[in-house]
Amino acid sequence: MLLEKHLIEYCSPTLASIKTASLFNHSFSSEEELQEQLIHLNSQLGEKGISLIELYRRNNKALIYVYRRSHLREDLNRPGVRRFLEKYGYSRMEVEEALLKLRERLKEDGSFPHEIGIFLGYPLGDVIGFIQNAGKNCKCIGCWKVYCNECEAEKKFKRYQKCRTIYARLWQNGRTVWQLTVAA
Repeated sequence: MLLEKHLIEYCSPTLASIKTASLFNHSFSSEEELQEQLIHLNSQLGEKGISLIELYRRNNKALIYVYRRSHLREDLNRPGVRRFLEKYGYSRMEVEEALLKLRERLKEDGSFPHEIGIFLGYPLGDVIGFIQNAGKNCKCIGCWKVYCNECEAEKKFKRYQKCRTIYARLWQNGRTVWQLTVAA
């Protein structure tokens, strides 16, 4: 199943519970197939604290968001996040309401909603730095562009890469996505 391969390739740190969320584009052949896969994976991985939703769709490509509700709730309640997100029209910090607003922002014409970094577990300072610098002048680049704590970010990037490598090997050797997902 291609969706499972994408989960291993792009979402291993989220499955391992060391990252709040992950995001990837997924091509699908039919609406029914996509919905069946999402329903199946949500019922299977939901018991371990993982949720998958379609954030946006264009033609036969869907932007799939894979997240840990408990981690996202914590991230949305970090100091400064509420005030930052309110600038972009987020009035409530409950997970479901915030995700609904993010979906709306993705559908708006114009620029991409870079506050999405908060929903992926990126540090607030790096999200703000990216927006203020229009993606330029960063200290380093890994899973995101770093503007604040370069040393801490590089440690995370290495940890995420090690996780992806291990998960890919285990999955290729027969472990299932369910087996590789850490219970919350």
